Amino acid sequence: MVEIMHSNILELYELREDALEGGGQKRIDHQHKGGKLTARERIDLLLDEGSFEELDILKVGRNAVSAGETYPGDGVITGHGTINGREVFVFSQDFTVTGGSLGEGHSQKICKIMDLAAKVGSPVIGLNDSGGARIQEGVDALAAYGEIFHRNVNASGVIPQISCIMGPCAGGAVYSPAITDFIFMVEQTSYMFVTGPNVVKTVIHKEITSEELGGSQTHASKSGVAQFVYPNDILCLRAVRQLISYLPSNNRQKAPILDLNDPPERTDPALDYLVPSNPNQSYDMNVLIKSILDGAEFLEVQPQYAPNIICGLGRLGGQTIGLVANQPAVLAGALDNNASAKGARFVRFCDSFNIPLVCLVDVPGFMPGPEQEHGGIIRHGAKLLYAFTEATVPRITVIVRKAYGGAYIVMNSKHIHCDINYAWPTAEIAVMGARGATEVIYRKEIKAAENPEALFNEKMENYRKHFMNPFLAAKRGYIDDVIFPRDTRHRLIRTLQILENKKGGRPDRKHGNIPL
Repeated sequence: MVEIMHSNILELYELREDALEGGGQKRIDHQHKGGKLTARERIDLLLDEGSFEELDILKVGRNAVSAGETYPGDGVITGHGTINGREVFVFSQDFTVTGGSLGEGHSQKICKIMDLAAKVGSPVIGLNDSGGARIQEGVDALAAYGEIFHRNVNASGVIPQISCIMGPCAGGAVYSPAITDFIFMVEQTSYMFVTGPNVVKTVIHKEITSEELGGSQTHASKSGVAQFVYPNDILCLRAVRQLISYLPSNNRQKAPILDLNDPPERTDPALDYLVPSNPNQSYDMNVLIKSILDGAEFLEVQPQYAPNIICGLGRLGGQTIGLVANQPAVLAGALDNNASAKGARFVRFCDSFNIPLVCLVDVPGFMPGPEQEHGGIIRHGAKLLYAFTEATVPRITVIVRKAYGGAYIVMNSKHIHCDINYAWPTAEIAVMGARGATEVIYRKEIKAAENPEALFNEKMENYRKHFMNPFLAAKRGYIDDVIFPRDTRHRLIRTLQILENKKGGRPDRKHGNIPL
């Protein structure tokens, strides 16, 4: 018995050593030459030192055994560990083992940790670096993808799901990250596409590189698939740790409080002069955002995509908030198709995970033109309207300057039951801008005047003075208070404290039908 035990211990050492070596030193060196870390190096950087507990290190695929070929860990490393002391589950595909290809055993390992994560209420982080489905396993490999997709959908809105694309991710493999909450990509070494350059060349006879087709910049600025892009694996994994610090572990918890020693009563007199006197002059909304948030720390989501709307995570009084703001420095802050969809998805994420929403408004309306109309501005704009209206978390809005027409209503207005709405004295709330309103209301009178231009300017200034200031809306009760810009931070923190125990209900239904 002792000899058998000793033999088994030796065998265990050998099996574990084989698994830890992955595809061997030659392939590890090749991975490093390509500017990529190995699967295990990535886990070590992502998690707190010494916290990783691996599961299924000895697992091999059934088809691999029958074929007489065993792959260490079947090409993926799975387990759990901590980030800043908080438990997370992680899988890391190992490109040095059969190109990280996904087969039945590979999928079973991923599915196991996803099931455990959902049971215990902890985030799942996937480090993707795979050549795709394992062709040798045929339909079993396709079925394996389906099992992962099924779990992605069931875990959506229950636990945070984060995907890091740190190498190739092609074909059906792209749909698992697409369902998750956030996608990180690495410049030059990662790409995602449903059909690769060779298929594109064959079908539509167009030459295109992997980077042009589905590289990080393509998905960060054009498709909107990726939320974050970083220059290398190290910075990418550090950013994932930062993101986790803002999030609760599951939908039953609130995000952790982090005191950055930034006084809640702090004021910023410079904000009194942020908005230009010329209503057509732009300014950078980031100045306001950085001024009011704790420690000026702000994690912007999708900064390169639809930059006319700003979405991201920050803290007020130590509490995580989701911030949505129009950016007057880009397209005058108008809402277009991409901005509407970007904002809607972010709002729904925050609502899923109990993160209060703060909205900073300076919106002249929806972007006009046939391109926007034909692209579905009605449908996309309705997504943002639906998302805000559906949200049951605390919702606060500050109207900084322009709030015109339907865009005013969509941007978390009192009329779609925002909890508290503030306005700066510079706010302009109206159906449309002063020039457009004057042209409509006084068209005949101006046309008949001896000096049409002088009368037009007079009427426009009169309209702006009497109908576009925030005091009329405040008298109607549509604005809860007109506040001094310098006090914005303090007022927001105090309001969040009041709304902390807000209980929001929804109609008794399976789910609504958002205009996707």
